[in-house]
Amino acid sequence: MRKSFIVAGLAATALASAAGAQESPKPASPATVAAQREAAASLPPDGTRDADFAARGFLATRTEPLIRDADGQPVWNLDAYAFVDGEAPPSVHPSLWRHMRYLKRHGLFEVADGIWQVRGFDLSNMTVIRGETGWILIDPLTTKEVAAAALELVNDTLGERPVSAVIYSHSHADHFGGVRGVISAGDIAAGRVEVIAPEHFMEEASSENVLAGGAMQRRAAYQFGAGLVPGDAGQMGSGIGMAVSRGTITLVEPTDIIRETGETRRIDGVELEFQIVSGSEAPSELNVYVAPQRTFLAAEIATCTMHNILTPRGAKVRDTRAWARFLDEAVTDYAPRSDVVISSHCWPQFGREAGTAWLAAQRDNYRYLHDQTVRRMNRGATMVEIAEAVPLPPQLAEEWSNHGYYGTYSHNSKAIYQYYLGWYDAVPANLHAHPPIPRAERMVEALGGADRMIALARVAMAEGDYRWSSDLLQQLVFAEPDNAAAKNLLADSYEQQGYQSESAIWRNQFLVAASELRNGRADNFSTQSADLIAAIPTGLLLDSAATRYDPEKLGKPHVAVRFELTDRDETALMEANESVLIGRMDDMRTAPDAIVRAPRQLVLGLLLAKLPLAQMKTAGLTVEGNENALAALLGALDPMPGSFEIVTR
Repeated sequence: MRKSFIVAGLAATALASAAGAQESPKPASPATVAAQREAAASLPPDGTRDADFAARGFLATRTEPLIRDADGQPVWNLDAYAFVDGEAPPSVHPSLWRHMRYLKRHGLFEVADGIWQVRGFDLSNMTVIRGETGWILIDPLTTKEVAAAALELVNDTLGERPVSAVIYSHSHADHFGGVRGVISAGDIAAGRVEVIAPEHFMEEASSENVLAGGAMQRRAAYQFGAGLVPGDAGQMGSGIGMAVSRGTITLVEPTDIIRETGETRRIDGVELEFQIVSGSEAPSELNVYVAPQRTFLAAEIATCTMHNILTPRGAKVRDTRAWARFLDEAVTDYAPRSDVVISSHCWPQFGREAGTAWLAAQRDNYRYLHDQTVRRMNRGATMVEIAEAVPLPPQLAEEWSNHGYYGTYSHNSKAIYQYYLGWYDAVPANLHAHPPIPRAERMVEALGGADRMIALARVAMAEGDYRWSSDLLQQLVFAEPDNAAAKNLLADSYEQQGYQSESAIWRNQFLVAASELRNGRADNFSTQSADLIAAIPTGLLLDSAATRYDPEKLGKPHVAVRFELTDRDETALMEANESVLIGRMDDMRTAPDAIVRAPRQLVLGLLLAKLPLAQMKTAGLTVEGNENALAALLGALDPMPGSFEIVTR
C-alpha cells in the first residue's frame, strides 16, 4: 500500500515546468507599462542597506545547483532565479524585481562569530550555531533533501561536526520538515540530539490543514504558483523566499518544550533565551536570543516583507494586535542587547540601531493596519471599503520590509475585519445573496448577454481598468464556462494584474488563473510524509473522515464500527446514523456491528485512501462481526478531495 496519504501541503514551484502544448504568456500591455513606470516613481530610495546586508558574510554555495532526491529527481534549483538582474522588465512590478534581486542569493553566510545561516536552499533559512561539541540548528528547512544539502555545505565549509540540537521556531512545515536530513534515527534513539520546540508544537504541526486540507491544498497551488516556471512572465518567488522545495517532509517529536517568554537553556554550552510569540504568525512559535553572540532570531514575526494575517491558501485568521505587541516586546527587551537581528526568512539586520529600527518599523506597520482597520470598521465601513481606504502610508513605506511582497494591506485589512466581525458586512442584500453561478447568469442577462459583456470588458481593458474587466469577465465565465473568447480575454486581464502586483503571491494567483483559463487545470496535489501522518492524533483523523461522510450513501439507519489499532494500543469507534458520523476514542460502551483490528496505517488506508478492504485484509487487517456494516460505512465516505475548478467552476 502507499506509504503516505494526501492531507495537505505546500505547492512547490522552483522546478515547475509546463506539460504539453501550452499557450505562451503575453507581454505587458501599454497600460501595464505605464502602471509600472508610475509605481517605480513612487518607491522610496533604493539605498545600500539591503544590498549590503543580503550579501554580507557570504562564504560559499554549492557548485551543483540542482539538489536531488534518492531517486535522482531534482527537488530544488539554486539557479532558478538567476535571470533576475538589472532593471525590472515591464512584466514585473519594479519593487518586486528589486526584492528578488536580494532574495535570490543562496549559500552559507556568517552573521556573527559562531553563527551562520544557509539561505536560498528553500523557502526558509536554516540557522547554524556553533556549540561546544556540534552544530545547533534552528529551522531545518522543508524537506530532508535540501536540509541534508544545507548541512553538507556547512560541514564542507566550516569543518565537519555532529548536530547536537535542533530547534523548531514554529509549527509550519518549512521550519521543521527537513529534520531527518540533519539528524538520524540513531541519533534520536541514543539521545545524542536535543529537539526543542514551543508549547503545543506537535499538536499544531500535525493538525494544521487536516480538516480543510483539500481546499487549502488547491488554494496553495495558486498562492505558490504551482505549474508556473520562474521567469519575468512567470513565477517571481513567494515574497518571503523563492519557492517551497519538493522532496520528503519529515518530523521528529521534540524532547524539550519552551512554554514561557524568558525561559533559558544552556544547549551544547551556548546560552539561549526564548520569547514565546504563539498566536501571531503561527499558533505555536518562539523567537531565540543567542546571548553570547548578542544575536536575536525573530523567526517569522519579522521578515523582509509584510506577512499574511490570513493566508490566501486559507487558515485561521491571526491576531494582528498580539503580533504587534510581540514585536514591541522584541523592540524593548531584545533589540537593545542585540548586535544582529536575523529571521527564518530573508537577510539579517546588522548593528543594534538597524535591528531596532527594523523591528520597530514592522511593529508600527502591523499596529497601524490593525488600528486604522478597526477605527473605520467601528464607523461602519465594510471590509472592502476599508481595503481601499487604508493603503501603506508614506512614512511606513520608507522601510522596504513593510511592503507587501507576501501579505498585502488589502488582504490583511479584510482579514482583521473578519477576525472581529466575520464575513457578513451587515448589508442585508449580502445576507442571502445568490451563489456565484446563478448570480453570474442573472448578471449576464441583465447586462445584455455575452457579446455585450465582452465588449464592455474590452473597453475596460483598453483603458487599463483590469479590475473591472476581470469582474465582468469572471461573471461571464461562471455563467458560460465553455465561452472560449471570454476565458481568453479573462486570462489576459488576470495576467496584466499579475504583472502589476508588488506581492509575489498575488502575482502567482493571477498568473495561475490565467494559465488555467488558457491551458486547463494541472493537478498539483502532494502527499504528506509518514512522519506527519503518524503525528496526527487518531481522534483528529476520525474528525477528518467525518467531513467526508455522505449520509445518503449509508443505506442503513445506523452503523457502528470499532477500530482496535494494534500498534498503538488505541481503540476508536465510528458511529454513523442518517445524519452524521461521530468518532470517539476509547468508547467501549457502544456495541459495534463490526470490530476491525490492524495497525493504524492499514486503518488509514481504509478511511483516508479508501484502499480495498480485501487488500487491507491481505496486509494483516482482520474484521470480526458484520463485514457488510463496515462496507456500508466505508461506502458512505467520499474519496479524499482532489483538485477542483476555481476560475471556471
